[in-house]
Amino acid sequence: MRLTDKIYVAGHRGLVGSALVRRLVDAGYSALLLRPRAELDLEDQRRVFEFFEETRPRYVFLAAAKVGGIHANNTLPAEFIRSNLAIQCNVIEAAHRYGVEKLMFLGSSCIYPRQAVQPITEDALLSGYLEPTNQPYAVAKIAGIEMCQAYHRQYGSNFISVMPTNLYGPGDNFDLLNSHVLPALIRKFHEARVQGAPSVPIWGTGNARREFLYVDDMAEACVFLMERYDDPMHIVNIGCGEDIRIGELAELVKGVVGYEGDVVYDTSKPDGPPRKLLDIARLQALGWRPRTPLQSGIERAYAAFLMSVRPNEASCQNPTDARVVAHS
Repeated sequence: MRLTDKIYVAGHRGLVGSALVRRLVDAGYSALLLRPRAELDLEDQRRVFEFFEETRPRYVFLAAAKVGGIHANNTLPAEFIRSNLAIQCNVIEAAHRYGVEKLMFLGSSCIYPRQAVQPITEDALLSGYLEPTNQPYAVAKIAGIEMCQAYHRQYGSNFISVMPTNLYGPGDNFDLLNSHVLPALIRKFHEARVQGAPSVPIWGTGNARREFLYVDDMAEACVFLMERYDDPMHIVNIGCGEDIRIGELAELVKGVVGYEGDVVYDTSKPDGPPRKLLDIARLQALGWRPRTPLQSGIERAYAAFLMSVRPNEASCQNPTDARVVAHS
C-alpha cells in the first residue's frame, strides 16, 4: 500500500475499525475513507454500490459486523446472521465490481469447532461442530471466508481473511448484557467498587481458558498482513499465543480496577467452550508478534472506559444484575 492510496475502513467506529484507523494514521496513510452508519448503511446494497462507485477505494478493511457476547447471540440469532451476511455480501461484491485491489475480511475465532484441538490451527475450520450459542454469527463469518476464496477462484480477487482472537481495548463495548467477558468484567468491578458492593458474581466456574489480544496489536498485525500477505486461500490467525483462566483474568481486572470485595462464581451458569487458544505459527513465520502484555492492556482499557463514561453513568446499575460469561 502507498501512503496516498484510498483505503476504506468499514466499521471505523467499532473496536476493531477504530484501532485500524489509529494504526493507519500513525503509519502515515492519508487517504482514508470513513463513513458512519448514518451516512452509509452497509446492509443497503444500493448505497454500498453507490459509495464504491463514487469513491473507488483501492484497499478495503472489512471490519464492520454485528457483534456481541453470549446473551446477545442467544437473544438475537436472526439479527446476527442476517446483518452479517448482508454486510459481507454487499461489501465483497462491491469490492469486486469496482476494482478494489485488495480486501481484508476480518472474521472471528468463533468460526472454529467447539471441540477443536488446542491451540487451534487454521486447518481446523469446518472440521467439527460449532459452539451452539453463537452458531448463527459463526456461520455468517464462515460464509465471509468462503466468499473471499470463491471470488479469488472465479475472478482472481486478492481478498484475504484473518481470524482475530478475543480483542479488548479502547472503543470496546462495555454494556453489561451485550459485551464480551473482559470489558464486562471491567465494568462490573468498577461499578462494584463505586457502589461498595461486597461481591461480584460471575457466570460459570472460572476454569474456562481464553486468549486476549490488545486491539491495537491486532490492528498492527492487520496492516502488516495487508502490506505483505497475498494468499486468499489460506486464512491467518491473529492472537498472542497465550491463554488465561477466567478466574485468573477476574483477579487481574479486580486488581487493576482496585476492587477489594469477593468474586462469586455461579456454577449453575455455563462456562462456554472449555478452552479457546489460537495457533499463531503462520503469523509468526511471517515476522509479526504482539507487543502489549495483558496487564498493561487491561490498564489501558480501563483508562479508556473511564474516559468514555459520563459522570455517574458507570455507577447507575446494580452489578448483581449483570451477566459475565466466558463465551467470547
